[in-house]
Amino acid sequence: MQSKKINPIIRWWMTPYLPIEDIFELPLLMDKSLKAKIYFYISHWLIHPIKRRLARWYLIFLKRFTKITVIAITGSAGKSTTTQILSSILKLDGSTVSTKPSIDPVFNIPNTILQCSMNTKYLILEMSVEFIGEMDYYLWLATPDIGVITNIYSTHIEYFKSREGVLKEKGKMLLALSKNSTAILNSTNDLLVKFSKKLSCEVLLSDKADDPLDQNSNLAKAVAKKLQVSDDNIIKGLKQFIKPKHRYQEILHKSGAVIFDDSYNNNPEAFLATLKVFLKIAKKSKKIVVIGDMLQLGDLAEIEHKKIGVELKKYNFEKVIGIGKLVKFITNDVYDSYTEAIPEVKKYLTKNNYILVKGSRSIGLDKLVDAILK
Repeated sequence: MQSKKINPIIRWWMTPYLPIEDIFELPLLMDKSLKAKIYFYISHWLIHPIKRRLARWYLIFLKRFTKITVIAITGSAGKSTTTQILSSILKLDGSTVSTKPSIDPVFNIPNTILQCSMNTKYLILEMSVEFIGEMDYYLWLATPDIGVITNIYSTHIEYFKSREGVLKEKGKMLLALSKNSTAILNSTNDLLVKFSKKLSCEVLLSDKADDPLDQNSNLAKAVAKKLQVSDDNIIKGLKQFIKPKHRYQEILHKSGAVIFDDSYNNNPEAFLATLKVFLKIAKKSKKIVVIGDMLQLGDLAEIEHKKIGVELKKYNFEKVIGIGKLVKFITNDVYDSYTEAIPEVKKYLTKNNYILVKGSRSIGLDKLVDAILK
C-alpha cells in the first residue's frame, strides 16, 4: 500500500509521517455493534489526530520546563517485557509513566505522553514497528534521550524484506539521537553490535545472556545504571517484576506436566532462543512441542519454517504438534486451528512431561494454553 496516493488534506490531518497502512488498514473490531463502529471511526478520524498534536507539543513543553527523561524501546521481540521490567525499577526512583502492553503504539504513545505530569521523572515509550515509516511518526511525536533496541529478528519481513530492512527502520531511532543521548543495545545480537559503530551518540552494550528474559533484564539494568539508579532499587525492582502472561511462563499443570508457555508472539530467531531454554529446563524428561505459524515472513515463510523443522529433528521429541497452514513444513501432525489441537495436546498432560507452547496470539496459542489449564 506504500505506493497508494493519499489526499494531501488527509495526510496533513492524520499527522505527518503516519504510514498509509496505519491510516487505511483498520483493525478488525471485536465488538461488531453499530455503536462500537461509530465510536471507533470518530476516534480514528477525529479524536486521535488531535491527541497526537497535543501529545507532541505537551512533551516538547515538558522537556523544556521539567527534567523528564524519555526512554524509547524498540526491537523484534521482548519490547514489552523490557518496558515492564524497566518501569518496575524506575518507579522506585521517581514518578514513572510507561506505555501499556498489547496496545497499538500508534495510539498508545500519544495517550501515554498525555498521562505525564510536571512531576514525571521518567517516560518509557515502546515503539513497536510494523510498517515502513512508522518510526518516523514516533520520532515526530517524541525524541528520546535514551534509545534501547532489544534485538533484530526476521519479523515483518513481508514489509521489510530482510533483517537488514528491519534494522534500517528500527535503527532510525538511534540515528536520531543527539551526541548527548545514549543508545543501549543487546550485546548478543550481531546486527546491533555492528550497527552500533555507525552511531555518533554514546553507546552501551548490555551484559550477555542466553536466556531472552535475562537479556531483557540486562537491558533494563543498563538503562537504570545509566540513570544512576541505586543498586538496591535495581535489585528490588527486578524482584517486584511479574512476568506478563503467556511470556516465558513455566506452569505446573495439575496433572504433573510442566507447560512452558511462550505463546505471546513467534518468529524464527525467537523460537530457537526459547527452544534452547526449554531444552535446559526439560533435561531428560519427555518433551512435546506445540508450534504455530510464524507470520509476516513474506517470501521467506516456507524456507524459515523448513529450517525450524530441520532443527527440531535434531532432538528426540515425543511429539511436535503444528497449528496453522505453514507448520506443514515443520511437522506432519498439523491442525487448522488451536481448538482442533486441544484434545491432542491434552493427551500429553501427564506427570513429568514438558510441553513447549510457542506461537502467537493471532494463531490462538495463548487461548490453547488457557483452555488446557482449565
